[in-house]
Amino acid sequence: MKKFTSILVCLTIFVSGTQAQSGLTINPNLLTKQWTAKWISHPTASTKDYGVFNFRSSFNLKSRPDSFIVHVTADNRYRLYVNGSAVGRGPARGDKTHWQYETYDLSNYLKPGNNLIAAQVWNAGEYAPAAQMSLETGLLVQGDTEKESIVNTNSKTWKVYQNKAFSPSPVTAAMVNYQYYAAGACDSINGTKMPWGCELADFDDTGWYAAKETHSAQPINFSFGYGESNGSLMPRTIPMMEEKLQRILKTVRSKGVKQDDGFIQGKKTLLIPANSECRVLLDQTYLTTAYPVMLVSGGRGSTIDIAYAESLLDSGLHKGDRNETKNRKLLGYHDVFIPDGKPNRLFSTLWYRTYRYIELTVKTKEEALEINDFYGIFTAYPFQRKAEFNSEDTSLKNIWNVGWRTARLCANETYYDCPYYEQLQYIGDTRIQALISLYVTGDDRLMRNALQMFHYSQVAEGITQSRYPSAFPQMIPPFSLYWIDMVHDYHTFRNDTAFVKQFLPGIQNVLAWYEKYINSDSLLGNVPWWNFVDWASDFEKGVPTGNDDEGSAILTLQYVYALDRAADLFSFFKKPGEAQYYLSLAEKLRQSAKNTCLDNKRQLFADTPKKTAFSQQVNILAVLTNTVPETQQKAIMEQILTDTTLTPSSTYFKFYLFEALRKSGLGDKFLNSLDSWKNMLAQNLTTFPEEENNTRSDCHAWSASPIIEFLSTVCGIEPSEAGFKTVKIEPNLGSLTSVNAKMPHPLGTIEVNLKRKASSGIQATVTLPEGLTGNFIWNNEKIALKQGKQTISR
Repeated sequence: MKKFTSILVCLTIFVSGTQAQSGLTINPNLLTKQWTAKWISHPTASTKDYGVFNFRSSFNLKSRPDSFIVHVTADNRYRLYVNGSAVGRGPARGDKTHWQYETYDLSNYLKPGNNLIAAQVWNAGEYAPAAQMSLETGLLVQGDTEKESIVNTNSKTWKVYQNKAFSPSPVTAAMVNYQYYAAGACDSINGTKMPWGCELADFDDTGWYAAKETHSAQPINFSFGYGESNGSLMPRTIPMMEEKLQRILKTVRSKGVKQDDGFIQGKKTLLIPANSECRVLLDQTYLTTAYPVMLVSGGRGSTIDIAYAESLLDSGLHKGDRNETKNRKLLGYHDVFIPDGKPNRLFSTLWYRTYRYIELTVKTKEEALEINDFYGIFTAYPFQRKAEFNSEDTSLKNIWNVGWRTARLCANETYYDCPYYEQLQYIGDTRIQALISLYVTGDDRLMRNALQMFHYSQVAEGITQSRYPSAFPQMIPPFSLYWIDMVHDYHTFRNDTAFVKQFLPGIQNVLAWYEKYINSDSLLGNVPWWNFVDWASDFEKGVPTGNDDEGSAILTLQYVYALDRAADLFSFFKKPGEAQYYLSLAEKLRQSAKNTCLDNKRQLFADTPKKTAFSQQVNILAVLTNTVPETQQKAIMEQILTDTTLTPSSTYFKFYLFEALRKSGLGDKFLNSLDSWKNMLAQNLTTFPEEENNTRSDCHAWSASPIIEFLSTVCGIEPSEAGFKTVKIEPNLGSLTSVNAKMPHPLGTIEVNLKRKASSGIQATVTLPEGLTGNFIWNNEKIALKQGKQTISR
């Protein structure tokens, strides 16, 4: 057995599951009063620039306590250790006025006598990801009561060291094939400068500085304003991220060293001779998000370059078949490890990486290098899949599985548009992701967090930012409307009136902002900023024609879609005046769009009154907003599916296409609309990309929307009133002969088993959790459902 360093022990504990927020209570005084702990930092180093810092504090206990509750946060991020064991990572991302902290019970890590609490803190400075907001470098540890105050951060008992082993490894445009990148720098780690073992009690910190107190610490409900603080503090609202060991599965090829999978299996050492160079290409076989971990011995002065990519590229820099490796190269971002020559040194990065393929490039000097082990620590939001979907069509199961992996990799401390390039929480993406979460897991905590974040992002003019948290403000006005739709989604699926009600003023602000841009023809036009609708072939940078004096039917109907949902919310909360106003405004805009943009000859809506551009998008919105009368919706949707002259929807907007199919009574056509996903699977993608062809991101959560439809359209499971108090089950089996599925509900699990009878009949077994009732609908016949198991034969 290998002799591992303490750092390896720390990582192993992270893998077994970080513990925080697990039912721990917080001293009420800390929620309203100024904390006694102080923010601390390094006394001489810049608190704004890039820097990695190690903090430690010794304290003595007469006996091991039954509980020892502390609250921890840092700017930008931290890893917490107690007596050499890793306790957790944080803080969960927020903004400067909503800065989150984690709560831990440290009792299991403590012992009688001398104890050590330590933290590694880093500020990525100018190299930070766009999603990272920051004031300045700092650490804060606050004991819950007087008993735990012994570990409060201050200048008397805490020491600090600037860890210059770390430096940024910037991601250049060439590394990402000149695509937009916003996920931050990689790491260069020089083992000769590392304070190895500094998280252990017996480490000699004689040369370390006394920490400098920088600011007081106040909770978000502090009675006397914010004061000087690294933000207003609030408890973490989401669970800790899942972490588990994940082996790299395959060596593709090697040069300069014998090809052998032993070192990635943890069974053999890969020996690289002195004064040599080698290159090894590895394949995880599927896309993942993980912290890379490498255990090395010897090799002082060597450089280990680790490059990561979602896929390999051919000579024309095209992706193509993701399994193809012959005559293909890896282009991606890099970490660099520099060993100090000592045995069993464990390297890992500050933040996780996204990869399917990894390429190691190793250059040794006078000393041979041993790579003893190399693996990943998978990390993502700890969603637990509770839904199931099975049918005789195996291709649907593949879409289900790949869609679920896509959704998982795009969920961490916030929802992400993509884990490789941006790691930003965009509203348009997040609405779809949140519905996936509700349908497949029943876990609404990340959705609640997102709704709050977007609420915090609202600017003085009234609209939300398009993505948040983000250090770089961006406005996509249609996304503010989708935030309203997302609030309505939550209201439909959860009986949580107090949470929803807080957003009503923000909803009013967004709708009032939009109203300023209604032109004399009662269409939206000249709406500022980036009016992205879809990555459609005929839209310039995602923006349809018509955002000028003439007006846009697409933008107008997106507004109507949100007005209808806002009216429903205000009516529910007994605000009839606002509800009626929004309904009246929506109807006025609907009629204007119909009067100016409906082409009577084609019986389709045009994008603008000029009627020179026609798209699927505008006609989908016309159906979803009932701008097309319900009796005519089926006909217009049939045209959408067959008219090849229309601007088609991308994988993103096909979510709305699928919703319109179900609404118009054409849900049976959903399964015939999955060619894009089958084409992506044919390219051996293991997650669904941003776009079907020539995609930047190989993992983009909005493309996972079919897994919603398997449950909502094929199985027909939908809430039939606010709070999911009752359920409607109206299946659309298409060509399938049988389906069985499960879906989580706040009261338990909904189960359906469906089998066709002859050409138009059905045999259904439906099980509802205790307390849930509803209706089963087949061939326009409504059959009452009660709690428990029941059989329907028609």
